[in-house]
Formats: sequence, C-alpha cells, structure tokens
Amino acid sequence: MSTRCRARGAGALAVALCLSTACASARPAARGPQDAPPATEVSFAEGTAVDVSRLDLELAGKNDEELFAIAQAAFAAGDYRRAAAAFGRVADLHPASSRRAAALFDAGLSHERLAEWRDALRRFEQFDAGYAGPDADEAAFHAAAALWRLAELASARAALERLAARGDLSDANRIRAFTELGVVQIDLADLDAAEQSLRRAVSLWTDARDRERLDPYHPAQAHYYLGEVARRRFRAVALDPSREADSALEAALERKSEFLLAAQGYYLRAIRVGDPDWAVASGYRIGELYDELHAQMTAAPLPPGLPDEEAKVYREELARKVRVLLVKAITVYEQTLQAARQGGVDNRFVEEAQRAVERMKRSLVEADALPGDAGAAAPAPAAPPHPAAPASPRG
Repeated sequence: MSTRCRARGAGALAVALCLSTACASARPAARGPQDAPPATEVSFAEGTAVDVSRLDLELAGKNDEELFAIAQAAFAAGDYRRAAAAFGRVADLHPASSRRAAALFDAGLSHERLAEWRDALRRFEQFDAGYAGPDADEAAFHAAAALWRLAELASARAALERLAARGDLSDANRIRAFTELGVVQIDLADLDAAEQSLRRAVSLWTDARDRERLDPYHPAQAHYYLGEVARRRFRAVALDPSREADSALEAALERKSEFLLAAQGYYLRAIRVGDPDWAVASGYRIGELYDELHAQMTAAPLPPGLPDEEAKVYREELARKVRVLLVKAITVYEQTLQAARQGGVDNRFVEEAQRAVERMKRSLVEADALPGDAGAAAPAPAAPPHPAAPASPRG
C-alpha cells in the first residue's frame, strides 16, 4: 500500500504500494526529519529538574498567530520538528483560536513527514472528531494511512470501510476509499475481499469519468493492485516435476499462466490510465512476472529417476524452451526504464528494474552459451505494448 506524495518519486507501489497523503498549505517537497534541538535543564527551588528543549523555550509565550506563522515557515523550510511543535502548541494551548483547525491538520502532516505515525494519528483523529466537511474526510484518510503504517491493519480496514460505505463522499474520494481498502485487504491476505473492493473502485471510476475530470492516481492504483491480487495467486501455484504427474504439472502450469496473463492485463490497464508512477510500477511488475516464471521453471526439481547425463540434457533443453521468458522480461524492463526517463519518475521500481535487466542479460548470455546455440534457434518475441505511451483511459 502506498502513501501518495505528489512530489512523486516516493515509491509508486508507492508505488505501493501507498495510501495518499496531502501536503500542508505551503506544500513543500518532503525533506528528511530534522534533529530535535538539544535539551536544556531547568531546575526549580524544590530540587526537581525538568528537561526543556531550546525549541520549547523559543516557543514559550508566543500567541496563536505568532506560533502559526512560525509553524508555516518551518514547514515550508522542511523543518518538520519545529513545525509539529508550533502547530501543536496552537492546537493544545489555544483551543478558541481561529487557527486551531488548520494547526491540528498541519501538525498531523508534520508528524507524517517525521514518520511519527502515532502522533500523526492522534492529530488527525482530533481533527476528524472536532470538525466536519471535506477537510474532515481528508483527515480520516490520513488517520487510516497512519493506522496502516502502524501495522494496525484491522483498525485501518474498519476506518476505510466506514469511508467506503458513505454515500456523501465525492466520486474521487469514493474511488480512493475502495482502492485503499483493497490495499489493506491484500495486506490482510483477504484476496477475495480485496478484489471486490478494487473492482468497485474501477467501476466507480468508469461511471464517473464521463461526468468529470478525475485525477488518474487512484484509478491507476486500483488497476495496479488488481494486478497484485492476480500476481499473488500466480506465485501461489507451485511447479514441482519431482512430485507431480505430467498431467498435474501441465494443469499447474496452465493455471500459473492464466494468473500471469490476468495480472499482466491489469498492469497494462494501469499503464493506460496515465499516472506515471503507477505506469512505471506496472511495467516493472510485468517484467517481474516473466522473470519469476523463468526462475521457477529453471529452479524446479527434476523429474525423479533421471541419470546424471539425462538430467544435464533435461536442464539444457528446459533452458532453451524458457529463453523466451528471459527475452520478454528484458524487453519489458527496458521499456519501463525508458518510460521512467521520459516521465521523470524516480522510485524504487526504477532501481529494481535496472538491477533486474542487468541480471537477466547475464542469464541470457549464459543460456545462449549452452550447446546447440539456443540464441540462434529462438528469435526474440514481439515487444508488448509500450508503457511509455499509455492510451487514453477512455480507449
């Protein structure tokens, strides 16, 4: 499950692979957490000692407007520690301030930037409990994301189910709710429920896209995670020639191939929706499917009873037959890297695709060095649709 940061380059998956986060009013690019200021010891007459940070001393005595201005400037500068402290003081010490709602929300965002998920959750829950309207809906999504980050998946699921069940959400937020719910359900290994939620998100997007212009992020994410459901089912099918009769092995390979093609179809649809991060993540996953099938077939145990010489011939013949999977994987990985360069995407899938293509090219060289010149006997297949040029979502 991925957190969406529109600065991009957080993983697509983050890909993914992430629940969405909004940005504070200044919307700066995220930077690393700032170190907390060193503490100063303050002693009292009765002999007690309290650690007070220099930041506490700096913020002491400021009114709500001064604190809010300090917090906004700190957030814009990427000093999320100072921002969280100043926004928090507005929220806690000035409950009647007109700035309190914004301070609560932006305190949550500041804690997100610091990966302080428990504190972020507390601030977003406070906002959701005290205020109404679209901003409260946004706070509820952030609270669910924090629960996911804290690995409190059952609570995250319940929060997203409440959002998904509401009929008063915008089309975009209903798509988002069902998509993020599906991601959590995948993490809970409830693949049937996840598939249902994600299909619901796609259906809502299909119905709404003719009425309004929607951000492609969550529709692409929904298609991507439908691919992830099929990929998990693909990976669950084992291939073991040492234990299965030929007919059973053939049936297992057929099931595995069906899941591979289903996953590939969803990833291609994610590419066509048009979000660059999810397009790169999906292209990588397509290459990985062929990569994994090649690895599983070449690493599968040998049929029982083969003498050493026959086992060697079996391995060489198998390597020739599955060479096409190597070529397919390399082709898709290279197209994914090209799409990433053209789209300005820089996330973990780009790095993984680069490592994978280098590894698979070495494997291809090894396969082509086998007796019989496998490379000359097996031409490269036609390339799949290019992820660099996704079709219109209406196509």
